[in-house]
Amino acid sequence: MDKQKALELKKTATRIRKHIIEQVFSAKSGHPGGSLSCTDILTVLYFDEMRVNPKDPRWADRDRFVLSKGHCAPALYATIALKGFLPEEDLKTFRKIDSYLEGHPSMSYVPGVDMSTGSLGQGISTAVGMALAGKIDNKDYRVYSILGDGELQEGQVWEAAMAAAHYKLDNLTAFVDYNGLQIDGNITDVMNPEPIADKFKAFGWNVIVVEDGHDHAEIKAAIEKAKTVKGQPTMCVCHCIKGKGVSFMENDYSWHGTAPNQEQRDKAIAELDEYLAGLEA
Repeated sequence: MDKQKALELKKTATRIRKHIIEQVFSAKSGHPGGSLSCTDILTVLYFDEMRVNPKDPRWADRDRFVLSKGHCAPALYATIALKGFLPEEDLKTFRKIDSYLEGHPSMSYVPGVDMSTGSLGQGISTAVGMALAGKIDNKDYRVYSILGDGELQEGQVWEAAMAAAHYKLDNLTAFVDYNGLQIDGNITDVMNPEPIADKFKAFGWNVIVVEDGHDHAEIKAAIEKAKTVKGQPTMCVCHCIKGKGVSFMENDYSWHGTAPNQEQRDKAIAELDEYLAGLEA
């Protein structure tokens, strides 16, 4: 990845993070921690990888994306808004009673959303179905999905994992947003899903461990490697930081589903603005 592309991705990710904070603050509800955690994966997918067309959201040959951890809709909405699927000004209507931007993404109302998600485990299951359909129809599109690490506690995830390997879905690349935290604390304390990488390997997946899930070049390299693998789906286990980019939210599970107040919003935006100004200097 050249320096100019790396710089542009950092700027884009920071703008997405600002929109996440503004959405959740405006709604006075939502999930900032996990949204900030998966931002960099979304940035690479939509701005350096996926074949999509904002002018034709239902283009038959587009790559597909499923946000399996649907509660992190603020990250997806901000990403597709910056990509041009919807007006950025609409983001402040997030979770408002008359808004099409609901707390979980809906393919019925939001252009650019390929699957309605929210019930954990169902997103990766539908991603498997999309990938299988692509194989049956001899299409060359690829399917991508992001799961939460706490989501791995859902049995349906492992049924989907088994099916993906059984059908040799090498057109499917998924990501675990592995930040170690969920709404009630450490994932290992609530219901330990470890060892994550070894479990997916045992289920027949090609597994790539991304040591820094906020390093765009490392994420991109994992995607490129996944595209060379034949006969297996790929799971990228990305080591991430919950609340990434906002100092007082980082590695604090209390920000899983808590909206910032005015003072906290202002501090978060100031931090992100300072970082963005440094990138643009």
